Amino acid sequence: MRLAGKAALISGAARGMGAAEARLFAREGASVAIGDILEAEGEAVEADIKAKGGEALFVKLDVTSETDWQRAVEAAVSRFGRLDILVNNAGIGGASRLEDTTAEAWDRMMDINAKGVFLGTKAAVPAMRRAGGGSIVNISSQLGLVGMRDSSPPYQASKGAVRLLTKLTALQYAGEGIRCNSVHPGPVVTAMTERRRADPATYQRMVDRIPLGRYGEADEVAYGVLYLASDEAAFVTGSELVIDGGWTAQ
Repeated sequence: MRLAGKAALISGAARGMGAAEARLFAREGASVAIGDILEAEGEAVEADIKAKGGEALFVKLDVTSETDWQRAVEAAVSRFGRLDILVNNAGIGGASRLEDTTAEAWDRMMDINAKGVFLGTKAAVPAMRRAGGGSIVNISSQLGLVGMRDSSPPYQASKGAVRLLTKLTALQYAGEGIRCNSVHPGPVVTAMTERRRADPATYQRMVDRIPLGRYGEADEVAYGVLYLASDEAAFVTGSELVIDGGWTAQ
């Protein structure tokens, strides 16, 4: 098993890519804390993992709350005895022209997508230090690397911020054995993309930009996250893993 003996905390793990990551990590031997504001869905993921013989714990987590992050880390360490892996997965999307974006919409997206990564990392580092090292995986986006005319300004700004915060974190904590890398998924089949996929014109416009000709699946991203979380990536830090069907190759 690729994560045997390790303990992980994953934000936004009640559904979508986060839930896929939690289930995969558990199958690979990790004890997993499932952090999310969606209690029923998070508890269902916990129950599913346990039913299959894994170790899991749901913790209510609003990623914009420093107190919630501290409690989530404490809960994971209390249950599992350590924290080795943090996946900053929680995020929201949207679409608007810059001049039509309200300050409130900007602040909300930046709070969840960027501030949430900062707070999660800040809370997890001391626990990882006590464990002798660890791996932080931040979920950015292919739109944290390139622009898109009809994307959301705060979404692109927040995902770009995640990319560079990842590099700073990698440099500041490399000497303590704490690695930090970012993952940049392209369009993926999740609840967050459901509305865009339901509109034929929007769906076709997105697929036309993907050389592989389809949306990705949550498990395809989860396997990339698994690699970065595992000891197989022991010499990988400050890097960007792009899983976008070729979007950014054009």
